Formats: sequence, structure tokens, C-alpha cells
Amino acid sequence: MCYGRERLPSREDALGFRPPVENENAIVVENLRERLAETEARLERARAREAELSLRLEEMKKFVRVMEILETYLRRRFSDQRDDVVRRCSSSPSSVLVP
Repeated sequence: MCYGRERLPSREDALGFRPPVENENAIVVENLRERLAETEARLERARAREAELSLRLEEMKKFVRVMEILETYLRRRFSDQRDDVVRRCSSSPSSVLVP
């Protein structure tokens, strides 16, 4: 039995159980469409999450800027008050010492 360039018959060939190639292609295409739809849905969720996180980041940056302004203001107030106390104490030493 010499088949030359032809392939040997498979079990499926012998049983006549080979589904049409068109059906296989349709299944593959449908599978790819489903995977594409899932990927697009995940991408959309990722974009929505990115937008939410970007908004939260901007809000946090604003908060930090406000806190830095408050910190600067409070440091200046503290320094001014400390200087005022030092000035008062050094200008009238007799008033600090009460018998």
C-alpha cells in the first residue's frame, strides 16, 4: 500500500466523522468575537477606573496645596508670636521679675 504524497487516512476519515471546515471557521470566528467583546469591556472598565483615579489624584493635590498654605501661615504666625514674646521679655526685664 503506497500512498505517495497523500496522507494516511485517519480514524476520523475512516468513520466519516469530519465536520465541515466552514463550521469550524464559524466557531473560531465566534470565539474570537466573544474574546474581543470581553477585552473591550475590560478596557472600558479600566478607562473608567483610570478616570476615577485621576480625579481623586487631582483632589488630593489640591488638598496638599491647601495644607502647605496652612502650614506656611501657621509657621509664620508662630514665628511672629515667638518674636513678640522675646521682644517683650527683653525690653522690660523688671516687669518679668516680680518679688
